[in-house]
Amino acid sequence: MCRNIRPLNNFEPPATRDEVTAAALQFVRKVSGTTKPSQANQAVFDQAVAEIAHITQHLLDDLVTTAPPKNREVEAEKARARARLRYG
Repeated sequence: MCRNIRPLNNFEPPATRDEVTAAALQFVRKVSGTTKPSQANQAVFDQAVAEIAHITQHLLDDLVTTAPPKNREVEAEKARARARLRYG
């Protein structure tokens, strides 16, 4: 499940709200052990995703780095190359 969580820091352009929310959703799914909560747990599940996304956005906004920003397309191509080596 958590294989879908990607680093979000130090990209140009910065991570979008959707990317942060997707990472938060994957985290909550992993911690809760479910990909689809029951109706009884849906509200608390959604609240956890929203809170984690909010805190994650604050973290990304406050992190400081001296490294140059990474290019999304270059990083995506590196990931595809690794996948080709791994899976043939």
